Amino acid sequence: MPPAPGGAGGSDGTGGTRPAKAAGGSVSSGGSGSPGGSAGSAGSSRAGPSDAVESDEPLLSARVHRPSDLLRLGLGLLAITVVLIIANFAHGTTAGLEQDIDKGTQQAPPLLISVTGLASSIVILLVPVAFAIERLIKRDGLRIADGVLAAVLAHGASLAVDLWVAQAAPDSVRDALTKQITDTDLTTPVHSYLAPVIAYMTAVGMARRPRWRVLLWAVLLLNAFAILFPGYSTLFSIIVTVLIGWSVAYGTLYAVGTPNVRPTGQTLLAGLRRVGFNPVSAKRVEDADAFEGTESGDHGRRYLVTLENGPPIDVTVVDREQQAHGFFYRVWRRLTLRGIIQNRSLQSLRQALEQEALLAYAAIAAGANAPRLVATSELGPDAVMLVYEHIDARTLDSLPDEEITDTLMRAAWRQVEALQSRRITHRRLVGDALLVDSSGTVYLTDMRAGEIAAGDVVLRMDIAQLLTTFGLRVGAERAVAAAVDVLGPDSVADSLPLLQPIALSRRTRTTLRRLAKERAQRERDAVIEASRARKDTKDHDESGRTAHGAVQKTDRKSLRAEKNAEKRAIDDALEEAREEDLLAQIRQQVLLVRPQAPIEPARLERVKPRTLVTFIAGALAAYFLLSQLTQVQFGQVFGEVNWAWVGGAALFSACTYFAAAMALLGFVPEKVPFPRTVVAQVAGSFVKLVAPAAVGGVALNARFLQRAGVRPGLAVASVGASQLFGLGSHITLLLVFGYLTGTEHTPTLSPSRTVIAGLLAAAVLVLIVTAIPALRRFVSTRLRSLFAGVVPRMLDVVQRPRKLVTGIGGMLLMTLLFVMCLDACVRAFGYDASYASIAVVFLAGNALGSAAPTPGGLGAVEAALIAGLITFGVPKEIATPAVLLFRLLTLWLPVGPGWLSFSHLTRKGAI
Repeated sequence: MPPAPGGAGGSDGTGGTRPAKAAGGSVSSGGSGSPGGSAGSAGSSRAGPSDAVESDEPLLSARVHRPSDLLRLGLGLLAITVVLIIANFAHGTTAGLEQDIDKGTQQAPPLLISVTGLASSIVILLVPVAFAIERLIKRDGLRIADGVLAAVLAHGASLAVDLWVAQAAPDSVRDALTKQITDTDLTTPVHSYLAPVIAYMTAVGMARRPRWRVLLWAVLLLNAFAILFPGYSTLFSIIVTVLIGWSVAYGTLYAVGTPNVRPTGQTLLAGLRRVGFNPVSAKRVEDADAFEGTESGDHGRRYLVTLENGPPIDVTVVDREQQAHGFFYRVWRRLTLRGIIQNRSLQSLRQALEQEALLAYAAIAAGANAPRLVATSELGPDAVMLVYEHIDARTLDSLPDEEITDTLMRAAWRQVEALQSRRITHRRLVGDALLVDSSGTVYLTDMRAGEIAAGDVVLRMDIAQLLTTFGLRVGAERAVAAAVDVLGPDSVADSLPLLQPIALSRRTRTTLRRLAKERAQRERDAVIEASRARKDTKDHDESGRTAHGAVQKTDRKSLRAEKNAEKRAIDDALEEAREEDLLAQIRQQVLLVRPQAPIEPARLERVKPRTLVTFIAGALAAYFLLSQLTQVQFGQVFGEVNWAWVGGAALFSACTYFAAAMALLGFVPEKVPFPRTVVAQVAGSFVKLVAPAAVGGVALNARFLQRAGVRPGLAVASVGASQLFGLGSHITLLLVFGYLTGTEHTPTLSPSRTVIAGLLAAAVLVLIVTAIPALRRFVSTRLRSLFAGVVPRMLDVVQRPRKLVTGIGGMLLMTLLFVMCLDACVRAFGYDASYASIAVVFLAGNALGSAAPTPGGLGAVEAALIAGLITFGVPKEIATPAVLLFRLLTLWLPVGPGWLSFSHLTRKGAI
């Protein structure tokens, strides 16, 4: 029977209080529903009714993808990167280390080295075979198959690294990973026989078995000694080999999954008997939102257990795999948010058990209604269970809207008030965490993510979350009124700075995004309907005048009047269809009660995702540029520069702003001054340094057109049309010039293998994007939002051929001027490159710069242009300063005039 209202306790595992819904097949007490079911035999060893007990649950998956494997893969790749960076920049240190090893090698007895080499060659083959035989005897062949797959992939990875070191790696890296054997031969950078063995032994799990683990390390040390001291390898080569094998093994395990060892229902029944219960049956309760991956991770597997005597109980089983669910999401939240994510250990199940039990007892002491925790126990080394009293109740999500009364909401707020009086937070006040029984009593569950002795910020977050949860069901007005009745206006008003999506649960944010998309779609439908109705009215009026013979030649004033009337009709329809989002409605309702309430959102983000991506991309670009700059003698190069070509490059760069203005105005049917448009394009040079190139330019042009009298929707559509045609012309020119670069050195018109390989790579990339649903949705959403309303706008432009020619001509002229600028920069340093090759390099580099998250494509453009010029035969000593000169003329020098232009347009109210 349910506990008295004074009882409390809650955890993430109390989902068993929901109505039990069985799924899947029955599992008898002697059987197992998953590979982890072997533990169920512990229950069958007991005499009595255990043989008659059944557990009704879905079959567990045979394999699971562990986040820990993905984390180890990332750490391995990071370690390889660090080793290569050290080898590249600390060349003197690595050379000194090799000399010390060589001195030690000379002192080692030759007989010892020979015996060690022979023993390591034999043992490194025998140990994997012996372990495979042992696993096959124990019928664990799948684990051996995983190891073989990892070994094959590690062999391929080692060969790929060998090829990269031999052909493309910096000389310092090649010297650190190889040793000179003869005048023409070098040692292999990565040992293609050792990496597969390491990958195999890691993937099959030898490291988790003490005896085999000792043998594994002995083999590795023996082999390292055998190849390092005779001079067949370097220390860095061995380290990279070990890291490659280790990383490939964990990457393989994450990709194919590892055998599932989660405890089954039979293991649960045996554990219940050990703590004094006599279970009759257990039903697995479905978790309706488990797929949504909330911040607190997986809530555990829930069971409704019927006992021989007494009421049923709710049991939650938490194992190590479930505890790690959502690990990367929680790490990301902890890095990006300012101290509102509690510290939870992912290593100790006992700490998770103690955290949940503590919150259950703390909630009871606070006087909140919640299921009472009656027992806890371990289920082997990798799982724990928590036993709660069963409550016959329904979740708030399962209630129809008409049953969510003001009385019910006030009852829920009183439970939150009880928790907050003792500074306890729930951290997940969503619909499935609130239970309502037949008498209307509200219970709080799923408190695993909560905290005791919480700070003011997280306490207010609970209020903001529950306001949003109720607002989604009954509206902002009723939700705020119920909260104010219980908590008072001051407490509700203090939560307004936390009323922002990032402070809400992941599930709530998903719902708000879906509602925002539906709201935007309704606004678009209203505009389309208004436009269609206006057109039908206009056609009807024209047909009526034709019937009465009253058709006359329409003058400009009447056309302008009709267009203005159509604009007003569309604006009115958009205004009528515009809806405020739920969070804004809640703020307005709170301000009606407490007008002086703080509404400025609290800054919860420590770092924004775009900032982090920009920093990483900038660091990689800086590393590339520094590695290139260290190999260029700038004094000698700039001493021989041809300043006439530099002047020509500066002139070409200046002319690009006129071409950009033509490209924009060609897709704007309305009249916009050309000189001011040129000034706006110059201002874009300043904006590019504070925003990614593809974002800053679009926003500035859209704002400029709006201030010039173009309606907001049409302004965005015009910029989108310009971007769409620019993308098409960019791809077309890239294909044309790419084809020409392949035919310019051949007597036929057949393209080069490089061009064919590039086209095939692009085709494969397109296939990958279209085949993966997540990537396909991401690309389609971005393109749809960028080019929304473009097609109707293009119909207006097509009716004015002069405008269309101006726009397309401006795009082609702008591309031509940029190519001529880059060509002049290359010629300024005394190299005469093919014009088609220069065009391909610029078009490819510009595309990468637009996609890069760094401002102005900083770093990405330089890296792409330098690499492209070197690929087409331009010496590194020429390509690097030429690209730097090009970026100086097109990115850095225009910043000053761009800032002046931006300030001028701002003062004039033009942007």
